[in-house]
Amino acid sequence: MTTERRLCVICAWREHCQKRFSVTYNGSLNIHCPDFTRDYTIRDLEADKQVVEAVLDKWRKEGLAGPRPCITVSREPGAGGSEIARKLAADLKMDLMGGQIISRVAESTGMSEKVVATLDEKRVTTLDTWLTSLFTARHLWPDVYLKHLTKVIGTIGEHGNALIVGRGAQFILPPERLFRVRFIAPLEQRIAKIMKDRKCSRDDAESYVIKADADRAAFIKKYFREDIADPSHYDLVLNTAGLSVDQATEIVKASFRAKFP
Repeated sequence: MTTERRLCVICAWREHCQKRFSVTYNGSLNIHCPDFTRDYTIRDLEADKQVVEAVLDKWRKEGLAGPRPCITVSREPGAGGSEIARKLAADLKMDLMGGQIISRVAESTGMSEKVVATLDEKRVTTLDTWLTSLFTARHLWPDVYLKHLTKVIGTIGEHGNALIVGRGAQFILPPERLFRVRFIAPLEQRIAKIMKDRKCSRDDAESYVIKADADRAAFIKKYFREDIADPSHYDLVLNTAGLSVDQATEIVKASFRAKFP
């Protein structure tokens, strides 16, 4: 598609904004000026921090219960995994931990330490031992991000009763306390869903799906040296073609309860 210069439509509607930045337009709807994008990112980060603080406050009030299982969700873009995850967490009364929030916590040393601090000394030792064995078994040389990521997800696992979306959680937590599900769907169905959800052209939707597929696979390969699509990594791989969110949720709930009666 030919690239052209356009004025930022967001700035054109922002009250008091007189900057009218020009931006590169590539056919997507996301044409924001640098000022708007910066403001949006700051607001988004603050919202994520509030979610994390709410979960930490809940953990502090509840204290550490006995081991409770978690669910990890891996999904192909456009397969409906995010919607199913939200309903699943609500139905099972689990804490829903999105991949974006977990990633931002892992990128912040201060936030990571606050999460781990909700564990007592014994649980911290147990977690450290597990992660050391994980790195050794997988021959991983963790960087700072991976160390924080695994500690954050490991802490969530110690508290239990959480549904974790993305970030390779299925490769971090002990499988005996974990139900691992992956949602897939035919490519054309996924493209159609992205077109509807993002209100974009077919070309843009296809590009988004292909890039998101590649990015997620590359993340798992880089940090865990595994194939994200290998069905042996999951307790359930569900093709959502022809299934409603409610139907898919019921299938996962039945499978989860079969493993953890």
